[in-house]
Amino acid sequence: MSNTTFSGPVRSQNGFQTVSVNSTTGAVTVTSSTGNATVMGTQSLSGAGAVDVTNTFTALTTTGAAQALTLANGTAGQLKIITHVVDGGSAVLTPTTKIGFTTITFTGVGESATLVYTAAGWAIVALNGAVAA
Repeated sequence: MSNTTFSGPVRSQNGFQTVSVNSTTGAVTVTSSTGNATVMGTQSLSGAGAVDVTNTFTALTTTGAAQALTLANGTAGQLKIITHVVDGGSAVLTPTTKIGFTTITFTGVGESATLVYTAAGWAIVALNGAVAA
């Protein structure tokens, strides 16, 4: 495969993908995607449920006590920001694969967690009021 060099802007309506090709089978696997309209989008999550890995930001509205939140595995280098925006109780986030923590608890408006996904799982970059255990 060859390299291509552009002297002007490169544009895409549907994002860009990095792929790997299996040298034996020729199968193409997408290893990362960038630039999709939803990559930097916002998920509005009300109550318990799944924090998505499609959008960078999740605006969390709690509607009861100790609501269970889940977070699936992401793609290496992916950032996820979760901010508690409406307080109707508390929420406990449990990512599928995590590094150095088990859960993150949100109890008040303005609390947030910034996470990055690595080859080993989700790692905490920063917490603002939220508590990791």
